[in-house]
Amino acid sequence: MKHTFKALIVEKNDNQLSTGIKKINLSDLPDDDVLIKISYSSINYKDGLAVKADGKIVNSYPFVPGIDLSGVVVSSRDPRFHEGDPVIATGYDIGVSHFGGFSEYMRLPGDWVVPLPDHLTLEEAMVYGTAGFTAALAVQRLEDNGLTPDQGNVLVTGSTGGVGSLACAMLSKLGYHVVASTGKTSEHDHLRQLGVSEILSREAVIDEPVRPLGRRKWAAAVDSVGGNTLASILGKIQYQGSVAACGLTGGNAVPTYVFPFILRSVNLLGIDSVYCPMPRRVKIWHRLATDLFIVNKYNEMKRSISLDELPERLSMTSQGGNTGRTVVRIAD
Repeated sequence: MKHTFKALIVEKNDNQLSTGIKKINLSDLPDDDVLIKISYSSINYKDGLAVKADGKIVNSYPFVPGIDLSGVVVSSRDPRFHEGDPVIATGYDIGVSHFGGFSEYMRLPGDWVVPLPDHLTLEEAMVYGTAGFTAALAVQRLEDNGLTPDQGNVLVTGSTGGVGSLACAMLSKLGYHVVASTGKTSEHDHLRQLGVSEILSREAVIDEPVRPLGRRKWAAAVDSVGGNTLASILGKIQYQGSVAACGLTGGNAVPTYVFPFILRSVNLLGIDSVYCPMPRRVKIWHRLATDLFIVNKYNEMKRSISLDELPERLSMTSQGGNTGRTVVRIAD
């Protein structure tokens, strides 16, 4: 195996960040139990923040970002993993305070590593990545709270982003009538290919100012936006309906009222993909390989880039120029 290999390195000098592909050694990696030769990673919202000086994601430099990875175990001090095992890792501190997936090799704690499910390839796992895992968690939580396709329409906000677009495809596959909200008219055809039944503008969803209650429109919602969008949705959910909250691109303050909760028994469900317990994490990845498998539908809408192309793509992501999913080919 290589002792010197390529990784994307973010460095800080005089409060200025620089990002580039550089050579590092195995000795530069954290001293954790499982050494993985990475095959694929993917680009997420956090990864764009990791290369911004004001991103508030990374605290120490030099740093290797990338919150997702899939690959093959090279060596392991953890008895649960052996040389040649295909594995996935997302969440925890990966790509935030622990070196991440934008590297040809990485060491991780065994408690952060998930065996690749049967019938799922390493590349397909990264079409999902944290975005797909989060979307599937949201679907699971809504169903745990009683949602079924016969109860009415399900709204998905931020529907052209990674979480939103994957949630649209998963809900559609399960037979739900999906209503997608987006401000990007150029993406309407893509959303219909994912199985979306209706498309709304952002203005059709958001109240300005937010009202305590509105007409009941949706049985449930997956919201990856937050802010006024989440507050507006809560007042329009049907009685005993649920909203799975999994993002904050529209702000982290939610100016809402208590009325949806005490007059309509609305459930606000928080979706945490970072520290999700391992038994549920394994269950969700199994669903992504079985009843929630939508990679065949989503493949036409994903991008695939090399590690060398990553710095430019991350720059676009940090400026809000990324839609859908971008898979990064790490292995030669």
